[in-house]
Amino acid sequence: MSNQAEEQESQVSDTGPTNMLSVYIDTLSYIERLHRLILDVIKDEFERLNIMDVNSVQALLLYNIGDNEVTAGELKSRGYYQGSNVSYNLKKLVEAGYISHERCSVDRRAVRISLTEKGRDMRVTVSELWVRHIGKITEDELLHAKDFDALGDFLKRLERFWSDQIRYIY
Repeated sequence: MSNQAEEQESQVSDTGPTNMLSVYIDTLSYIERLHRLILDVIKDEFERLNIMDVNSVQALLLYNIGDNEVTAGELKSRGYYQGSNVSYNLKKLVEAGYISHERCSVDRRAVRISLTEKGRDMRVTVSELWVRHIGKITEDELLHAKDFDALGDFLKRLERFWSDQIRYIY
């Protein structure tokens, strides 16, 4: 780490009543771990249901597409897909019969994708998992709607900040 970076880190970490840098890094770690954990939760659910032809990343992709018809490029821009290998996962989902695709009539280079009946059924499976989670969270009084609202607001602000950082780099 350069001297300038160490000096900036020291200035950030020493400001305010809490160690802001440490809290920020902890938050980043939680976000990363939560993403991996939700993929494991879906994987475990699929193993319980003996679903072996789709992985958890692909299942989230199907869930997020829902009733929409999108191009592969729109998947990332709309936030439906966060992975780096969208073409691989789309190919696998088409081969397994979860997604249908056709060339866009306006731009023949673009391919429009949508869920097949099998894909919609998989979306229902994931949705039922979320409903069970909400039932358990509510039953245990672990979190309330206002907690999710506050968390969502925080994550949107953080997303906006990070997006702005990427835009202004160049």
